[in-house]
Amino acid sequence: MLRTLECDLPSTDSVLERERAYHEKLYSGFAQKHFARPAVRAFREHLAKRILHLTEAGRSSRVLSLGCGIGDTELLLAPHIAEVVGLDLSPSAVRQARADAELLSFRNVTFVEGTEPDAGDRFDVIIAIFLLHHLPDEILFALPVRLGAMLNPGGVFYSLDPSIRRLSGAIGRRLIPNMMKKYQSPDERELDPRATAELFRGAGFQVRSEMYDFGSTPFAGLFPAWRLGYRAVRAADDVLMCMPALKQLGSNFEIIATRP
Repeated sequence: MLRTLECDLPSTDSVLERERAYHEKLYSGFAQKHFARPAVRAFREHLAKRILHLTEAGRSSRVLSLGCGIGDTELLLAPHIAEVVGLDLSPSAVRQARADAELLSFRNVTFVEGTEPDAGDRFDVIIAIFLLHHLPDEILFALPVRLGAMLNPGGVFYSLDPSIRRLSGAIGRRLIPNMMKKYQSPDERELDPRATAELFRGAGFQVRSEMYDFGSTPFAGLFPAWRLGYRAVRAADDVLMCMPALKQLGSNFEIIATRP
């Protein structure tokens, strides 16, 4: 479940500073190489198609990406939408994202260092890929209301985060704990899909929560060079996600929240 706010929890500022330091290190070489590998690229391609389908983003859509990192998902979305704005607190990530956008000659992509868009800016779609589970509770609990103010009527928020019930996490912590820590920042945690969805329902959104995968995303992290292997596991995931008992043990969950 989501942690309850308590006076002895780390301050929001200290958590954000640790997250910034962690991601600066991550995006100073390792992430660029890792995210460019075939299986990880295949995962991002699948994710981008799914985002377009679930949010119904199209040629006239303005999209905001929170915690965009080096922009690998955003640059896959760019050819299919009107504009994408990516925000990230890591200067190294933003520099890399801008360089890649320029290399691809994309003119409808903007990457900005920070956590908030310009005041009054409005979007048709907002996405947050593996971001919510990094946020301090104080920010997470307030986020749905803030997002509602950024979305146009009928706009959609999409997020993807690790589930607290994921079987892959339990196995990974037992068999490969050091590798698990390599991919985790000091303050991140897994989230409860139902409790997270309720945060958005409480803010007036119409909400769906879906499980995204069982083993394909962890596979891409463990075997990033094996594109064919990822595709095989992804195909298996599409079957496993239809089985209610196994679905609850899935690795990552999606929130699809529509503003009335």
